[in-house]
Amino acid sequence: MKNFVFISPHFPDSFYRFCVALKKNGFRVLGIGDQPYDSLNPELKDALTEYYLCINMDCFDNEVNAVKYFENKYGHIDYLESNNEYWLDKDAKLREMFGITTGPIGKEIDFYNHKSLMKQGYEKAGAKTARWILVSDKEALEKFIKEVDYPVFIKPDHGVGAEGTYKIEKPADIDSFFEKMNKNVTYICEQFISGNIISFDGICDSKSNVVFCASNFFPPSIADIVHEQKDVFYFTYPHVPKDLEEIGRKVIKAFGVKQRFFHLEFFRLTAPAKGLGKIGDIVPLETNMRPAGGYTPDLINFANSSNVYQIYADVIAFDENRQKDEFDHYYAAVASRRDGFNYLHSDEDVLNKYKGIICHHGRYAKIFADAMGDRFFMAKFKNMEDLEEFREYTEARS
Repeated sequence: MKNFVFISPHFPDSFYRFCVALKKNGFRVLGIGDQPYDSLNPELKDALTEYYLCINMDCFDNEVNAVKYFENKYGHIDYLESNNEYWLDKDAKLREMFGITTGPIGKEIDFYNHKSLMKQGYEKAGAKTARWILVSDKEALEKFIKEVDYPVFIKPDHGVGAEGTYKIEKPADIDSFFEKMNKNVTYICEQFISGNIISFDGICDSKSNVVFCASNFFPPSIADIVHEQKDVFYFTYPHVPKDLEEIGRKVIKAFGVKQRFFHLEFFRLTAPAKGLGKIGDIVPLETNMRPAGGYTPDLINFANSSNVYQIYADVIAFDENRQKDEFDHYYAAVASRRDGFNYLHSDEDVLNKYKGIICHHGRYAKIFADAMGDRFFMAKFKNMEDLEEFREYTEARS
């Protein structure tokens, strides 16, 4: 029996489904997390052979001790994964330390989570990216802006979400950035692109072949959503656009991704971009070699009548997707709301109006609230018209 160590299997709370699927495929699933065992989902408890409580998981030595304990008790660890951006660096270090060869180790992970290094993978795939520099000093930044013009966007080269992002629209913003920037963080500055964000999501096998894929349409700026406390609305397409799938598959091959979930973000241009393309063209934004955030994997399931958790487990166990694509496809949307605002239609109104169409609803974990909202409704539709009506109905504020 092969050993699979799953890091933080309780968060997000839907991730227990990975463990359930892995157990179904014959793995001994061993969990490491910071929540007391008694608080775990009953299905997660049933899927885990053993759980190691690691109160402070930000202390790497604690995780090392947990993996060492499992190795001493159950033998060599065959797989170690979190599928969570926050832990990817530590996952790679632990694999290297314990000789686990089924995922990126050590510095290999840098090409997955450093925006500057991602550019190399995109170039290898033949995709043009926005012009960029690593921010070193004010003079170099001003020179770059003179070449590409305002506005530009600055964000941590290695970072998650919208934290620490800056839109530079005028000279005064440059001074403000250098006053506020974290001196211990490396920042990347990129040419600003006008476009809608679409993603290429899926799972690939050991030869970097995409065995399942989906596509999401996201709000244009998570940073604006966070700063202005807007409601979030995004959706999964019933089918992946052909041009997106073509470039997405090339990118996965170029990065040499193996037996992993992936979430690649692209711009669909809404205005021409010099040297990059015309309206409607696709320009790479960044790669994420893990599932999209929040409950997006569930949204993908609703759109495709699929089970991505089981597909992932099948790829790990059998190196193939064993699910047949023989069911209906939908536009699956998630609408969020924020506490403290008054909405024209109550939550109960939404549930009643879309009874039988709502697939899932609830509250986001507090850590997601700034970027995602506090409450959410997921629903699926056969056409865009009904989806847009759902958006308008849920977002209307009194």
